[in-house]
Amino acid sequence: MFCCLRTVRRLCLEKILLQCILQSRSLSGADAINALRPFYFAVHPDFFGQHPKEREVNENSLKRLNGYLENLQKPGFRSFKPTQLTFYVRGREPNSSSVQESFSASGFRAVSFTLHTRDLLSTVLDILNSCSLSTEHIQRLNVNSQPHKEAKSTLNRPIKWDKTYYSFTGFKDPEEELEQAQRVETTLISWLDDNEASAVKKLKKSLPLRKELERLKFELSHQLQLSDIRWQRSWGIAHRCSQLHSLGRLVQQRPEVLKNVKGRTVIFTDRSGMSAAGHIMLGTMDVHHHWTKIFERLPNYYKLQKRLLFLEDRISQLLGGIQVVYIEELQPLLTLEEYYKTLDSFYNKLRDSRLPFHPRSLRGLRMILESDRYAPSLHEFGHFTIPTVCDPATLQWFIFAKAQEARENLKRKEEMMITEKELIDTSTEKFSLDRLYKEPSVSSAQMIDCCKRLLEESLPYLQGMHLCISHFYSVLQDGDLCIPWNWKN
Repeated sequence: MFCCLRTVRRLCLEKILLQCILQSRSLSGADAINALRPFYFAVHPDFFGQHPKEREVNENSLKRLNGYLENLQKPGFRSFKPTQLTFYVRGREPNSSSVQESFSASGFRAVSFTLHTRDLLSTVLDILNSCSLSTEHIQRLNVNSQPHKEAKSTLNRPIKWDKTYYSFTGFKDPEEELEQAQRVETTLISWLDDNEASAVKKLKKSLPLRKELERLKFELSHQLQLSDIRWQRSWGIAHRCSQLHSLGRLVQQRPEVLKNVKGRTVIFTDRSGMSAAGHIMLGTMDVHHHWTKIFERLPNYYKLQKRLLFLEDRISQLLGGIQVVYIEELQPLLTLEEYYKTLDSFYNKLRDSRLPFHPRSLRGLRMILESDRYAPSLHEFGHFTIPTVCDPATLQWFIFAKAQEARENLKRKEEMMITEKELIDTSTEKFSLDRLYKEPSVSSAQMIDCCKRLLEESLPYLQGMHLCISHFYSVLQDGDLCIPWNWKN
């Protein structure tokens, strides 16, 4: 018995000692980056190239996390503002009991947690623990330890009064206030109270640029007879205007190379080429020389696109009439060449297997191809997600087993799209919003739930604003208000 007590006592002392060691260390910015390497490896957007929803959520959350870490390193930083973050984490470590976790349709862990620490070391530990990542490597970091100064500072520490002191004097207990701030979750009303003025100021400042953007977009679309001009990412208004000015200069300098763009959609994105959906991609980091080459190659791209459509039709015939589609919102932005190779490989595999599908038995159903999966699945919107490496026999069994459920999901999707549009229109009108939209990572079901709850509220703050439904609270650089779809009241 006494042996057990000695063991428990030793473990407790070790735990207390470790806490004291960590508290006595100061973490530099470089140390924090090194300590967070496992976290960055687990959530970095570059590893989510095939999953645009998860990639966008992680990109936005990393921006806010970097801002939080930068503030902690500023001299004299004293402001306290809890920051809620959501990340999709690669891998399947055990869940942490202190954070909210769920799994996305892609199988990644969705981890939500709130940062409220005031030093780098505590923040790093919170992040790693929240994502169920090891913290053992932090003890091996070459952090600055200043025992003499620390010891001296403990002698000059502020007086810690007994709780009765605050009850008697009526003064506020700073520790109690801090605990209360940590317990209180951000609500929609309180956040709008704190951020409305800032959003209005930014929005007013952006209005001339917004008008300029609409003018440039209309003039170029009309001049080139384009179907649309879009952007892959949420760049600011000034950035978008700059990109349109660049395209306008190219039109003036080389009008002959743009003769084949009629009826097409131009997308400003990370790389130049033609997308799997047949849209002209202009890389924002490329110069006019690269753009000119893309426009000159358009006739060859159109020929490849015809061959691609033929492949989709042949695959459809082999699979009982199921339609092969490419859904921009749910799939990575592939080039035409990349998508053609994927289709060609899948078609050759199907042709050799000779699956016994009855002609047109699956007509009306839809499927998309993905190269980073190993098992077929049925999306909530009704389309099949089929891996290119899927075994033909497994594919046949899965489609037959899920065909009826797929038809029901497709019907439900159509109903949800109608409901979503109606709720967006109603909410826009009720709150006199200039614009109400959502991020691609927000599903129709989440948008419907959000709008229904918004309509139950009285929110005069929103008049004339641009409201974006997202996964977190934020004021964008041009004054758009971002609120999480599952906001609290």
